[in-house]
Amino acid sequence: MSGSDQYFLGLPAWAFPGWKDRYFTDAPTRLASYASVFDTVEGNTTFYRTPDSNTVSRWRDAVAGCDFRFSFKLPRNVTHEHNPDMEELHKFLQALAPLEAHLAPMLVQFPATVAPGDLRRFEPVFAALADRHRFVVEVRHLAFFDEPERLEPVLERFRAGRVVLDSRPLYQGDRNHPEVLDALHAKPDVPVLTEVYNSVALLRLILHPDIVSNRPYIDEWATHVAGFLNEGVETYVMIHCPNNLHCPPLARDFHDTLKARADSPDLQPLAPWPLPAEQQSLFPAS
Repeated sequence: MSGSDQYFLGLPAWAFPGWKDRYFTDAPTRLASYASVFDTVEGNTTFYRTPDSNTVSRWRDAVAGCDFRFSFKLPRNVTHEHNPDMEELHKFLQALAPLEAHLAPMLVQFPATVAPGDLRRFEPVFAALADRHRFVVEVRHLAFFDEPERLEPVLERFRAGRVVLDSRPLYQGDRNHPEVLDALHAKPDVPVLTEVYNSVALLRLILHPDIVSNRPYIDEWATHVAGFLNEGVETYVMIHCPNNLHCPPLARDFHDTLKARADSPDLQPLAPWPLPAEQQSLFPAS
């Protein structure tokens, strides 16, 4: 855990199979093991299915006693349909209510087909969210990048943040890398805008499997995030990679770089991987 009450670092999942017994264990649970190192996570499963009450209770118990935040993605039939399913949204919000103290801003992720002129259709979604939670908006239609002011009235009205997605490491790195080829079709190539709205920032940084080629981007974002923290911005950093196996050590690299340049005595080293010493020697972090 980072030790900061403004900065949260995490990955796109907590239970990737390749991490078991390499970085995390099942003792007492995989989520609890993950949460002993990182203090946030993207909750992508909620995009496909709203969890039941037993699942939510297990998640709450796994992170009890620590300042851990889930950044849950809204269901796809709320954000990816012409007419958002408000009944599903209310079911989703009700299901997650027991996690109130552990909720990061909700992630409202729109596909590239949602243009500025479509935002009015989603105002009931924004209003329902704003009554209960902070949220951040991720847009992919290029018009939002050519004219950022098209989104700004929504962000200001509902006190929301704008997601920064940086996929440059993939597109400007070695595109022929076998782990990158498929990702180029799935990850959007959109401009990077660093402006912060309403004192909340969520960065989704998609790094390259070639560790060396990531260095300029890690350095650049460590500088930006250090600036956000100096300005009192609540900041969430999610480290992605086409192969999730690489995400934990990449996130540790980012954190160490940030710690070296941030003017914050509260920023602590990340905890070691929660494995017995003999296992740590068998599974190095990088």
